[in-house]
Amino acid sequence: MEPLSLPLDCAAIECILPHRYPFLLVDRITEFEVDKRIVGIKNVSLNDRYLARRPGERPVLPPTILTEAIAQVGAILILAKPENRERLIFLVGIERVRCRRPAHPGDVLNIEVKVKRLRSRMGQLDGVATADGKVVLEGRMTFALGPTT
Repeated sequence: MEPLSLPLDCAAIECILPHRYPFLLVDRITEFEVDKRIVGIKNVSLNDRYLARRPGERPVLPPTILTEAIAQVGAILILAKPENRERLIFLVGIERVRCRRPAHPGDVLNIEVKVKRLRSRMGQLDGVATADGKVVLEGRMTFALGPTT
């Protein structure tokens, strides 16, 4: 495996994650510190098919979708390590998730995920999504690594 060269675009992300459009929610990875932290970008577009739309109101990115985007950025942090490239990652729990404000089309979400605890087959990650420097959503995710079979 070749080392990561930042920024990672969608093609490079697809080499790490098993997700594909429309389920791939990460547009770019801009920062990466092995076993410590990662920063990714999610562009919220009016064309996103999963936006919540209500008559007379601006469309909103559902918090569940944003939670999944944070989990995907965290998965890239874990699966980018050469010893984990052939493994699958499973989200086994989320806690302390707080939605602070809505994300709308046109927002560029900066997603930072930090390792809280890391073991060989399990771990916890803390993630925060911000737009214009203001927290949109934050939470803790627990993951497990399994074989690809």
